[in-house]
Amino acid sequence: MYQSPRRLCSALLQRDASGLRRLPTPGLRRQSPPPAAAPRPASPRLLVAASAASGAARSCSRTVCSMGNGTSRLYSALAKTLNSSAASQHPEYLVSPDPEHLEPIDPKELLQECRAVLHTRPPRFQRDFVDLRTDCPSSHPPIRVMQWNILAQALGEGKDNFVQCPVEALKWEERKCLILEEILAYQPDILCLQEVDHYFDTFQPLLSRLGYQGTFFPKPWSPCLDVEHNNGPDGCALFFLQNRFKLVNSANIRLTAMTLKTNQVAIAQTLECKESSRQFCIAVTHLKARTGWERFRSAQGCDLLQNLQNITQGAKIPLIVCGDFNAEPTEEVYKHFASSSLNLNSAYKLLSADGQSEPPYTTWKIRTSGECRHTLDYIWYSKHALSVRSALDLLTEEQIGPNRLPSFNYPSDHLSLVCDFSFNEEPDGLL
Repeated sequence: MYQSPRRLCSALLQRDASGLRRLPTPGLRRQSPPPAAAPRPASPRLLVAASAASGAARSCSRTVCSMGNGTSRLYSALAKTLNSSAASQHPEYLVSPDPEHLEPIDPKELLQECRAVLHTRPPRFQRDFVDLRTDCPSSHPPIRVMQWNILAQALGEGKDNFVQCPVEALKWEERKCLILEEILAYQPDILCLQEVDHYFDTFQPLLSRLGYQGTFFPKPWSPCLDVEHNNGPDGCALFFLQNRFKLVNSANIRLTAMTLKTNQVAIAQTLECKESSRQFCIAVTHLKARTGWERFRSAQGCDLLQNLQNITQGAKIPLIVCGDFNAEPTEEVYKHFASSSLNLNSAYKLLSADGQSEPPYTTWKIRTSGECRHTLDYIWYSKHALSVRSALDLLTEEQIGPNRLPSFNYPSDHLSLVCDFSFNEEPDGLL
């Protein structure tokens, strides 16, 4: 039977939710419910649909993605050359939406659904955009780009050992709504995500109905597959608004290091702006984590830069690169990007007083090994072809709180980065 778009998004959002309540309009902080108010009961039909969808996803996880390294080895045979088109041929971890339901949904309505699920949680933190414009306004609307490592659900619950984060704060039924709320609050034109392990059952079906076209490239040997009751492999995802951009070409890149194929990936897409007919390349990546792998990350970065050099025709096409580089600014891979012939600059440096310093942190967590406060996430851009018009400020230490991230307030251990870009009117000979 046909379900309206509202009922469909409710089914995806309301898994195990106890009720719905009408909440403030987008842009306002969520408030605690009045003492006398009671949540409006959810439609039984929505709860039945949600229960069925949740059960199907859990069944898929139990059947295919059981615990142990054997699963990683088994899946790697499929994933070594996996790309977004091949992914649809592997239904063992893909729950495809019914084409009948692929109708647009109102972002305000979806945001209201998220806030209804989250009505018992603290309100979202307020973050402000910093105006960085130094010239006359552009003749075309800016391009808003969002970069975010959203924290894979399997890793958050199973491997990352966030000792100060309550288990209840990591429940996917609510955490996914916090992630969606963050995305909907800033309404990016382009969305670059890492550690996505719920692409097919959450992000693709919902964001496609909001007008985004998405691409997902999983890691060949995702650590998520070693976690019991996982939802499949994690990887990078790239979304763009179809009413603003036309896809010119797309490349899924499995990064190499010292001639060896690695477990890290990237997506690079050339887009054409429908308003201006200007082309640019947008890329998303997630480099190898952990101390001791600095040379490995450096090699991965060099491989990515070489690929991007070819894709942008030797820097003729403007470039934006988003990613969790797992590298502080002192590392070689950062220096490679800063000194590349692609003429890149790091957007978030512009928030500093001198325009030369990265933020003090983009991730802050407490694990069994201790407290970790690092700058690892970046948005790089072609400084001769593009200008940063504004950037979203970071959460303060007071907002983050003593237990750090993730938390009931914030769904990931990494902060989202958001920038507004415009093309320079005279981009020094670049397209």
